[in-house]
Amino acid sequence: VTGKRVLEAALDAGHTFLDTAALYGFGHNESLVGETLGRRRGEFTLASKCGIIRNDDGQREINGRPDKIKATCEESLRRLKTDHIDLYYLHRWDKRMPIEESVGALGDLVHEGKVRCIGLSEVSGETLRKAHKEFPITAVQSEYSLWTRNPEIAVLEVCRELGVGFVPFSPVGRGFLTGALRSLADLPAGDFRLNMPRFQGENFAANLALLSGLEAVAKAAECTLAQLALAWVLAKGEDLVPIPGTARVDHLEENAAAAMVELTGEQVAELESLVSAKTVRGNRYAPSSQAEVDTEG
Repeated sequence: VTGKRVLEAALDAGHTFLDTAALYGFGHNESLVGETLGRRRGEFTLASKCGIIRNDDGQREINGRPDKIKATCEESLRRLKTDHIDLYYLHRWDKRMPIEESVGALGDLVHEGKVRCIGLSEVSGETLRKAHKEFPITAVQSEYSLWTRNPEIAVLEVCRELGVGFVPFSPVGRGFLTGALRSLADLPAGDFRLNMPRFQGENFAANLALLSGLEAVAKAAECTLAQLALAWVLAKGEDLVPIPGTARVDHLEENAAAAMVELTGEQVAELESLVSAKTVRGNRYAPSSQAEVDTEG
C-alpha cells in the first residue's frame, strides 16, 4: 500500500521520470509500477534495466547474453503492463562478453519497437565509447553524490562529449547524507548497507563526523541535509537527472523541494572540501560487488 501511495503521489506532484529494474525484488518492483500506474502510462517516462537475473539456482547473476536480455525484456513488459519501455538500461556489463554484443541486443529491441532508447549503468568512459559506436546510448546511470565521485574520473566528460545524458542514482549517499542514520543499530537486519564498507565499524564512525560540516552549510542555505545533497548534484550540470529513491511521501516532497535550493559557488566548493575521496572512509562495495562495476575509468 505504501509503495502504491508513493507512486501515485509522485505523478500527482508532477514527476515524469520513473526508474525501476527487473532485479528489484526479482520483478516485484516492476509489477508494482505496472499494477499501480498502468492506467497512467502516458503521464511518465518509464526506465527499467536488464542484465541481472535470478538464475536456475535461484541466485542473482549478471548475464548480458543477447537471448537473456531479450527474454528479460519480454518479462518486464508483461509486469509493467506496457508495450514499450522508454529507456532500457544494461544494469551491469557482463564482463564475460564484449559490451558490443549486449548493446547490439538492446539495439534490436529498439528496432522491434519494444524499447525507445537504451542506456548503460555503472560503466567507464572507455566502455561507453565502445558501446556508443555499436548503437547510440541515450543515458548512463551511475552512483554519484558528494561521497561517490567516480563519474568525475572520465564518464561524465565522455557523456558530455557524446551527447549522452547522465542519471545519478543514490544522490543522497544511500541515505547517509540525509543525516537520518546516526547508528548502525538503526539499520534493520538484512539491510544491504550493512555489507558496504562505509557503513561498518570505524569507517561508519569516521564518516559520521563529516555531517557536522554539512549541517553548517545546510543551515546557511536554509535547507535540509537531503536537499543539500541533491542541490549539490543539480549544481553539477543541467544535463544531470538525479533519481532519489524513497518509500515515503514526505521524503518525496522534501526531495522535490531541493530543486529550489540554489547553492553559491563557494558553498559547492566547501561541500566538496568537506566530503570527498580524501575524507570518506571505506569503499562503495564489498570486494565481490566492487568487481561487478566498471567505474574506475
